[in-house]
Amino acid sequence: MARSTASRTAITTLGVVGAVGAAAAVWGMGIERHLYTVRRHTLHALPPGAAPLRVLHVSDVHMAPWQHRRQRWVASLAALAPDVVVNTGDNLGHVEGLAGIRAAFAPFRGIPGVFVHGSNDHAAPSPRNPLKYFRGPSKIKRVADPLDTGALDHYLGEELGWADLNNTATTLHVRGLRVDAFGVSDAHRSWDRLSALPPLVTAMREQGPADLVWGVTHAPYQRVLNEFVDLGADMIFAGHTHGGQVRIPFSKSALVANCDIPLDQARGLSTWTHDGRTVPLNVSAGVGHSIYAPVRFATRPEASLITLLPR
Repeated sequence: MARSTASRTAITTLGVVGAVGAAAAVWGMGIERHLYTVRRHTLHALPPGAAPLRVLHVSDVHMAPWQHRRQRWVASLAALAPDVVVNTGDNLGHVEGLAGIRAAFAPFRGIPGVFVHGSNDHAAPSPRNPLKYFRGPSKIKRVADPLDTGALDHYLGEELGWADLNNTATTLHVRGLRVDAFGVSDAHRSWDRLSALPPLVTAMREQGPADLVWGVTHAPYQRVLNEFVDLGADMIFAGHTHGGQVRIPFSKSALVANCDIPLDQARGLSTWTHDGRTVPLNVSAGVGHSIYAPVRFATRPEASLITLLPR
């Protein structure tokens, strides 16, 4: 009798666990990955008397041509009336993804912006075992379908008018403010060339003081964040982590970040301190996901609207 009762209890427990797992899968794959949200932050970072500056941070769109819901949502962000756009890479998610990117970003034509690359701006995604992410940052896939990075850069740079910050620097003039910005290509693939930045930053400073200095990277590796602080960034933007993509509900930390950033900083606005300086760091959980991992759980797809106000 006792054995029979124990067996029924075990079967019931397995049934409950299975039902919870199935419900979580339905939520993560069928619902939450489409629950797009805008994270709003306010920072006092401008010179006294300056008008507010609205910064839209978009990352990890991972666009495939059939993702029309995602395209419409990204396009709708133009209604937020951003003054400048920061795009931290992984725009493409398919060899024909540029068609979707054109539809998504068309309303932003003429709004100043900057962009850097993630690896999926160069190579199409491929199937991966998600459990391997718990072993550390993912390995480089040696064989992958190449993407038309040149066409993407032409669209973002020439048609939208955004500045390419891959291992280089530029100066923007937005609403009467001078913004010096520098960035690197995907540090997750070791494409970052941090040694190229100091002389460029020095040359910008010789042209006069900036009102804002931004560092922009796809993957927020600590070596990149530390160098950005050393170079004088007073705000850093990054993506890549997807906020962990699957999190424990209500947890402040991601389970994985696919880089060496502390897990409690894998999503949202925090601060980064290095060598006595502390600056704001915004890590976007991103808009999309790989077509081979169509799930989000307890980390909704997002863009960030950061309103900068006078100090």
